[in-house]
This record gives sequence, structure tokens and C-alpha cells, in this order.
Amino acid sequence: QVQLVESGGGLVQAGGSLRLSCAASGLTFSMYAMGWFRQAPGKEREFVAAISWGGGNTDYADSVKGRFTISRDDAKKTVYLQMNSLKPEDTAVYYCAVDGVPWGPGSRRNEYEYYGQGTQVTVSS
Repeated sequence: QVQLVESGGGLVQAGGSLRLSCAASGLTFSMYAMGWFRQAPGKEREFVAAISWGGGNTDYADSVKGRFTISRDDAKKTVYLQMNSLKPEDTAVYYCAVDGVPWGPGSRRNEYEYYGQGTQVTVSS
């Protein structure tokens, strides 16, 4: 079955950086678009970033555009989220997700089917 394992979260001061990783198994990773989502306490889960199969196109939420970068390494079956210039409002549990169908674009509109268990990111002011 599909498994996604996130890592790299932690506590960082505002203005700092973190890189999240998501290791996938149980699927032909290179065929699928991947996404990152986050959920802050008391709020709904929201889209953060997405990357197409092959990495040719990406999509970002306006709130993170210019600060976060999504990338993938198909040989390692891993997707990354580089987060720079972090703000307290970035505090949330971050989840990676797999598109439900292969060959999809990097888009927030994909039907993401599988999610990992999440990794906590806390940004102090």
C-alpha cells in the first residue's frame, strides 16, 4: 500500500529556514504529482505547494510564493519543501500527499488520495 513519511519539521525562529522531506513507497513515484498541505490548530487543512510528475511545473499558495520551493528526487522517491523566511503564521502540521491519478500536473486542483502522518513546524516570533 502507499506510504508517505514526512520528516524535517521542528522549532525555528521567524526568518529562519527548514527543509521538509517526504519519502514515498508502495507506488511508482515518478508517475505521480505530489503536494504539500498544512493544518494549523483550529483551522482547515490548506494547500501549500504541488509539483507535477517529472517536476516540470509547480503551483504555490499565494501565502508562500517566493519563500517556499517544492522539488522532487524520483530516484530517492522523495519530495521536498524548502521553506525560507519563515513566519509565525507558517506554524502548522505539514502533510505530503499523492495525486490519485498518474501523469497529473503540479496543481492544487488535483484529487490527492493519500496523505502522510504529518510533521510539526513551529515558528517562534
